[in-house]
Amino acid sequence: MNNSNERNNDRISTKPHDGERRERRGRRPRQRREDDGLKDRVIHIGRVAKTVKGGRNIRFTAIVIVGDGEGRVGKGMGKAAEIPDAIRKGRDEAKRSMIKVSLADNTIPHEIVGKYGAAKVILKPAAEGAGVIAGGPVRAICELAGIQDIKTKSLGSNNPNNVVNATMNGLQSLLSPQMVAKKRGVSVNEI
Repeated sequence: MNNSNERNNDRISTKPHDGERRERRGRRPRQRREDDGLKDRVIHIGRVAKTVKGGRNIRFTAIVIVGDGEGRVGKGMGKAAEIPDAIRKGRDEAKRSMIKVSLADNTIPHEIVGKYGAAKVILKPAAEGAGVIAGGPVRAICELAGIQDIKTKSLGSNNPNNVVNATMNGLQSLLSPQMVAKKRGVSVNEI
């Protein structure tokens, strides 16, 4: 009799109570996830329907931005039959394609225009306390890169993939004062 009671107690203790179960069922935040010090944000999820002989095949694409908030940011695109798989693949690609962004305090060192296809993004340094003045994909990239004060304007194409690529292009082209001094062969103070 004791053995059966012990087994029943074991079974009962392993099952979650109703309160615990309700907590687990709650919607988890899809926007940001942290592990290994990186934050990620899903910019866009697209549904692609391919018509085949038996009907339609539906797949999903996800554009994901990953950053550490200290000047490193990456972009990835994942494609899969299910949304979570597409997001995971996008996150993995974004981690592999991370770039280092030159920062000057909490902003960027100088104005720059990033271009990709028909998309054009103007990035301008802003005074301290101005915040991130940007829309959609550009805002996500700036925040995850650790830029706290910046003014931006997206021109041309509003395709999220092209806007993200144009922004990344602009950020990658930024030069720090040290890089400019080295290029010109002078000290930083002379610039």
